Amino acid sequence: MAETSTSLRSSKINISTRKILAAVIAVALIALTVLGGISMSGTDETELPVVSDVAGEAPTISKPSGTPPAELTTKDVIVGTGAEVLPTSTLTVHYTLMAWSTGKIIESSWGGQPATFPLAGVVEGWQKGLPGAQVGGRRLLILPPSMGYGAAGSGPIGPNETLIFSVDIIGVS
Repeated sequence: MAETSTSLRSSKINISTRKILAAVIAVALIALTVLGGISMSGTDETELPVVSDVAGEAPTISKPSGTPPAELTTKDVIVGTGAEVLPTSTLTVHYTLMAWSTGKIIESSWGGQPATFPLAGVVEGWQKGLPGAQVGGRRLLILPPSMGYGAAGSGPIGPNETLIFSVDIIGVS
């Protein structure tokens, strides 16, 4: 009888130990996922485009993949040192526009003259994404459809398209 009793206690300890160990492993996996240590999203991992950082030359932009960001995404590829863009600024820029869905360049000012316009007169993604940039800088902007041309699209920009812009700030007034 003593053997049976010891065996039952051992079995209970093993089950309890296994449950605790399983819980610890589950918590560790969740923590690693949340903290970015591992990805459990399967095959739809988002890969943001990479923009070249050679000042004065038309940028190259790598094709993105996965689900586009749902929020405005900005990154200074080249940090400028000149005048700062304000919401009320008029800008002179060179830009390149790529569609997220196709990874194809839709338009670019680099084949001609830079574009000049008041920041208040362009899409919301530019109005919110460019203030703080400086002359001499290159900023990557990824605009969700709601901050670009939305469900209607515009010209070569399809409906609900996520837009990728590389914007070189040439002048601010």
